Amino acid sequence: MTESTSPGGANPPAELPHSDAHSTGTALTGLMLGALGVVYGDIGTSPLYALKICFSGAIGVTPTESNILGILSLVFWSVTFVVGVKYLFFVLRADNHGEGGILALLALASRRHNGRPPPGPILTLCLFAAAMLFGDGMITPAISVLSAVEGLSIATHRLEPIVLPLTTVILCILFMAQKNGTGNIGRWFGPIMLIWFVTLAVMGLVQISECPHVLRAINPWYAVRFLLTSGVGGYVVLGGVFLCITGAEALYADMGHFGRPAIQAGWYGLVMPSLLLNYFGQGALLILHPESRESPFYSMVPHWGLYPLVALATMATIIASQALISGAFSLNSQAIQLGYCPRLTVMHTSREREGQIYIPEVNWTLMICCLGLVWGFKSSENLASAYGVAVTGDMVATSIIFYIVMRRAWGWSRWKAVPITLCFLIVDVTFLGANLFKFFEGGWVPLLMAFLIFTLMTAWKDGRKRLAAHIASKAMPLDEFLKQVTEKKTVRVPGTAVFMTANPRGAPPILVHHWQRDSALHEMVVLLSIVSEHIPAVPAKHRMEVKPLGQGFHQVIARYGYMQTPNVPLILKMCSFFDLEIGQEKVTYYLGREHLIPSASEGMSYYRKALFVLISRNTRSATAYFGIPLDQVEELGMQVEL
Repeated sequence: MTESTSPGGANPPAELPHSDAHSTGTALTGLMLGALGVVYGDIGTSPLYALKICFSGAIGVTPTESNILGILSLVFWSVTFVVGVKYLFFVLRADNHGEGGILALLALASRRHNGRPPPGPILTLCLFAAAMLFGDGMITPAISVLSAVEGLSIATHRLEPIVLPLTTVILCILFMAQKNGTGNIGRWFGPIMLIWFVTLAVMGLVQISECPHVLRAINPWYAVRFLLTSGVGGYVVLGGVFLCITGAEALYADMGHFGRPAIQAGWYGLVMPSLLLNYFGQGALLILHPESRESPFYSMVPHWGLYPLVALATMATIIASQALISGAFSLNSQAIQLGYCPRLTVMHTSREREGQIYIPEVNWTLMICCLGLVWGFKSSENLASAYGVAVTGDMVATSIIFYIVMRRAWGWSRWKAVPITLCFLIVDVTFLGANLFKFFEGGWVPLLMAFLIFTLMTAWKDGRKRLAAHIASKAMPLDEFLKQVTEKKTVRVPGTAVFMTANPRGAPPILVHHWQRDSALHEMVVLLSIVSEHIPAVPAKHRMEVKPLGQGFHQVIARYGYMQTPNVPLILKMCSFFDLEIGQEKVTYYLGREHLIPSASEGMSYYRKALFVLISRNTRSATAYFGIPLDQVEELGMQVEL
């Protein structure tokens, strides 16, 4: 449902028949409504805390009229440039078969490498950016829900003691509900967020009507003057201004769900006007009532409206958190398929939507981290100190990798790509520098998490590469193996044996070991290789390759994208389309289980080998991950020294 985003692609027809135009408009409206609940949840809840941080707390400035207009001008132009220009106009054009996200950029940057990831710093940068997204997914639910519930303490200080326990309960319920999937409640997300954005706009308009000269902040001179006259303090407060655009990276990551037209229509038609009206409304309130700096958002409504607003804000933050949690599931699933993450429990929660998944290990890890952040920082103001560093780092990485895409995938000239990238990087690096001032106040938390995840990803990838090389060195050429099977007149027994192998060019060691030990083979032997491609999904018609090898041997190669989860019994069933009938009840699956021993050999440090061994011993079994029936599996062990 997404349009082609390749530069130079065909233009849509100038006119559509009335019926087609009506159906297209209806579909776009539906997608736009869905995007409100998923794509804009994070950035849509930023008004709860963004300006509050700018005018209170450790980095806040005095709410004088000059400072208020300067910060509002920074907010206006940051939202306009980073979201409207960088992401919506440029980055969203970089789609990998309709899908977006940092791994889509990696795939596009690999086109001149014959589908292989680019070596060196670019690959490292991309992986670390993906790791930083986990930091974002860890902090967003904590700061969003906490900032919403804190409205109760504004209504009455007697409720202040229940803020942290209530936030804990809401987060626990949110994470415990993940196993049910978002399909049943997803249809409510859009309407609730529609009400939320309309509420933001109305709140802002009411305040602006009382102080209309606040709209002068649209003039960029107010932003420039603020930065020139405020010194280091003015630069540091950019860390608070940046909170207005956190969630912009979600626009790109979720592009595959709704398409670029729906995301753009939702932004310009509702989200951007609502956010800016609310920010300017908060600014108008602060000009008239500077004492509202501790909570300008909730101070915009009369006392009778606080409880309904807290309830609506809590629902909005839960939806925003849901989007980030679902994004973490998708990112982990992609990393598994690309070989940067060990096998985890991937559960599909919808029969209609393949992308709706649940990963228990990721879910409970995120929950523990979120609760630790809530009780460790105790307030959204303190938690904001940890928020922003990872997100700005991801934005810097996106700009750099986007330059590679412009040059390699799109073929743009250097004089065209460099100025665009420099404009992006000037803004990104400026925000990154401002957020680094918060490093010792909590900014180290998401960076530490990102470093740990990056270490795990690279150790797993390098370890698997060394293990695959070791197994490949032990593999017998397939022609030689078939020749020996014939010469030794091997006994054949009824049934089908399936041997999974990562190397489709040789006889897997487990097959050779089984043959040498038992001196017999099944009448039908299937050598199954599952290949991960650097695209989101491989169409069914291009997924399977079946090749008869003679003597009852068949080679089956199944190709899957990084957003698909292989299922071995289903693969064998699909072989019938290639005239290979496999009776599922007579199949025996042979899997190898390696006993890994780290060594001091060169090529990979000992501690990373030990880490890989530790992960391997605790990862999910291939039997469970590939959906193989437990009562039809035989495992053969072998010792491998890395």
